[in-house]
Amino acid sequence: MKLLALALLVAFSAQAQQPLAATGRWQHQPVGSAPTPPMGWSSWNAFRVDITEAKVLASAQVIVDSGLAGAGYRSINIDDGWWLKRRADDGRLQVRTGLFPSAATGKDSSLRPFTDRIHAMGLKAGLYTDIGRNACSQAYDADSPNLPEGTAAEREVGLMGFMRQDVALFFGEWNFDYLKVDGCGLSSYGRDRPHVASGQYREYPPTIVEGNINQSDVEGTKKLYTGLKQALHDVRPRGDYVLSVCLWGTVNVRSWGQDAGTMWRTSRDIANSFSQMVHNFDSVATREFYAGPGRWNDPDMLEIGNGDFDSSHLLEARTHMGLWAIAAAPLMIGTDLSKVSPAVIDILKAPEVVAINQDAAGHQGVIAYADSDRQILVKTLADGRKAVLLFNRTGSPAKFTLTAEHLKMDATAPIALRDAWARADVGTFTGQREFELQAREALLFTASGKHLLPRGYFVSERPGNVYVARDGIKALEQDPVAYRSLASWGTTDNGGTRPAYAGWGGPRADSTPYDQALSVQRQAFRHGIGVLADSRLQVQLAPGSQRFSARVGVDDSTRGKTAAVSFEVWGDGRRLAATAPMKFNQPARDLSADLRGVKLIELIARQHGTDTAGPVVVTWGEARIE
Repeated sequence: MKLLALALLVAFSAQAQQPLAATGRWQHQPVGSAPTPPMGWSSWNAFRVDITEAKVLASAQVIVDSGLAGAGYRSINIDDGWWLKRRADDGRLQVRTGLFPSAATGKDSSLRPFTDRIHAMGLKAGLYTDIGRNACSQAYDADSPNLPEGTAAEREVGLMGFMRQDVALFFGEWNFDYLKVDGCGLSSYGRDRPHVASGQYREYPPTIVEGNINQSDVEGTKKLYTGLKQALHDVRPRGDYVLSVCLWGTVNVRSWGQDAGTMWRTSRDIANSFSQMVHNFDSVATREFYAGPGRWNDPDMLEIGNGDFDSSHLLEARTHMGLWAIAAAPLMIGTDLSKVSPAVIDILKAPEVVAINQDAAGHQGVIAYADSDRQILVKTLADGRKAVLLFNRTGSPAKFTLTAEHLKMDATAPIALRDAWARADVGTFTGQREFELQAREALLFTASGKHLLPRGYFVSERPGNVYVARDGIKALEQDPVAYRSLASWGTTDNGGTRPAYAGWGGPRADSTPYDQALSVQRQAFRHGIGVLADSRLQVQLAPGSQRFSARVGVDDSTRGKTAAVSFEVWGDGRRLAATAPMKFNQPARDLSADLRGVKLIELIARQHGTDTAGPVVVTWGEARIE
């Protein structure tokens, strides 16, 4: 019996290690605690390295006095610029007490008086560091008087070599609640950099090469951040913290960030220009299956109150806010609150807009229509309503037709719309309704009506219930979908901006992974899941779920056309249904499974053999839960 038990254990362990083996358990483990997107204020976009304790506390007071704290903005985050050096004898970080005078507590300067003050205001406190030896300001703000001082070793203020010591300091002794961890220490200290060649900083051969996934160390970077996750858990086992992974969309973080952080940056730094804001939004807009309660795509901080989004550009500010709301993005204010107008404050705390962002279901909006000029995104809310955003990306007025099909609602029944900005009902329509939007405008509504599936829902309606256990991507490709704006610090003296973010080919709602319409042997599907073969998606079920059904097959857009694919549905670790192997240009097949008593299903598309022509694209057409 012992030998049999051992053999079964070995067999189970081997199966569990197979990437396509169903586990029967929800695999996402939350990092920290953020059931809805984190909200707060950060010092960086307002002050960069020129921060002081007085400026931060003044902003915190505005957060309280203006009602922003009541609206949910409660995390007050110090970004780069707070540190003086790392003490040589014991490695303890020293605070720049000239900027943070309350930290002058003796030999061991401390930010605990600051966090105590923030907590006494009913707020939470956040801090900044870097996963490498040195920080971003040391590479890019060389003229600042607020950079770390001392020897080369004393100026190495990042986590590398001191991770557990620093985490214990930040979250134990100093009692912070939020940590933003940058990656410049892994990317910006190569021997070719002037600040390294001069001997000012030690060389760190880059393991992150922006825009070049093949020269970047994905697994090594991921290992550093998962080590940080464990260190945080050890100090705060209750998970009462937020970990913000700041890798600017590099090293495929848009795919693995959900396993290493509470939130993860999907793009380069935002700037206060409309085009850069659109670029950052695009970096999250097609990643709907990677976000959900406790895990958030982060297109960077809000620029509302700055530049193209200041008091003279309130339409653009509403557009920016609406896009972050529909995308379930973290809402981190990034402006000097002492200078903004009441109108800007009103945009930031618009109650029905914030409610869409903070909806308890945690679904990211799904693209229901897109061309180069216009987009319609739809987000399922916890109470069954839909939030819908119409976005005119251009500099000219544009016409839109919103349909019941976009909303996955019955075209024969009335649909009621409510304007989230005006906080007013705006009538009903049946079938479709026309709109004309101003240049750069985004309209945001909630919609109530009869669902297309009155006794169920499409899996693509609830992307926050999906965990991408395996995406099927065998070779990382740069994603060409994001709008390629010129970075605020860039020039046109080179060959131009190129697609920058790897991981193109991840699963999509109502689209193939490569942004094509879902279609199997010319049978089109408006609703469903597009994914690559050799993939496994986990789906949490709503109570009372009885049946899964889909029309499955190899998509017409596939590159690989020779390998066969079988489709499998597993429930709580048991195989419930499967197809025989299917090939390109074969008709879609019905696949259904009894879900009574099942809590978790896993959708596996298993490829049989290789295909030298390229990835095999498959479709779970009209995948639904009844």
